[in-house]
Amino acid sequence: MVPKQKGEGNMSLTTTKQLLLDAQAGGYAIGAFNVENMEMVQAVVAAAEELQSPVIMQTTPSTVKYADLEYFYANVRTAAEKASVPVVMHLVHGSSFELAMQALRTGYTSIMIDGSHSSFEENIAVSKAVADACHPSGVPVEAELGKVGGKEDDLEGGDGNPYTDPQEAKAFVEATGVDSLAVAIGTAHGVYKGTPKLDVERLSEICKVVSIPLVLHGTSGVPDEAVKECIRRGICKVNYATDLRIAFSKGVNEVLHENPETIDPKKYNARGREEVKKYVMDKIRVCGSVGKAK
Repeated sequence: MVPKQKGEGNMSLTTTKQLLLDAQAGGYAIGAFNVENMEMVQAVVAAAEELQSPVIMQTTPSTVKYADLEYFYANVRTAAEKASVPVVMHLVHGSSFELAMQALRTGYTSIMIDGSHSSFEENIAVSKAVADACHPSGVPVEAELGKVGGKEDDLEGGDGNPYTDPQEAKAFVEATGVDSLAVAIGTAHGVYKGTPKLDVERLSEICKVVSIPLVLHGTSGVPDEAVKECIRRGICKVNYATDLRIAFSKGVNEVLHENPETIDPKKYNARGREEVKKYVMDKIRVCGSVGKAK
């Protein structure tokens, strides 16, 4: 990818493949941010441009259900074409082979299939099927092994022993051919009650036997130093979702509190966009990807 000067724009969507390999080699991570409207897309790209960082924008099945794949894809593709930094459009927690294929046909440049709620064998089967279908188009696939707790949209994290087993992770990656793996080390989706306790030693053990980039889900509310430690131990992609909603809503609520008579959505959405941009810039710094745009 040819480096471009800030403001040149015209950079189309890219995939996560080389971005995550570069992050893995460089000891940093790429932030992946859930986007749910145009203003959040604009905020994420503005933050990435200001810090010259690659960035991943992602939508959940629930977000896609709210509008559809094409609406969100068009938003992010337009932002990418105007951007001077690499931008990825990622389906996060793809809940079925069919949805993954819809995202592939729409133009998403990175796809996650989440079979973690199924048996180990069923997870392998669906993850391999999605990888086999996406790879001929050059689209990388993320899978999940273990259960990240909590709830994200319609997704329940599940109970029981949630942690990723290192030897299972090794066998899973070898059997599926996926490009990155989300691991469960004690994080949870949604808002934490108290401070999460992460099993970073388990992460190191997984990293010893799995060569592909590793992904951390459920990071909203995890202390920045804990995230940095996970990156030092091999995490290459860090997902943020709940805190973006909180930031956007904070901006909107501030405007409506200051002037309850406000009826122009542009006024309160603009404040929400500002809050999201500030949050994303902070997390890009945590991930260590400032200046890594190529």
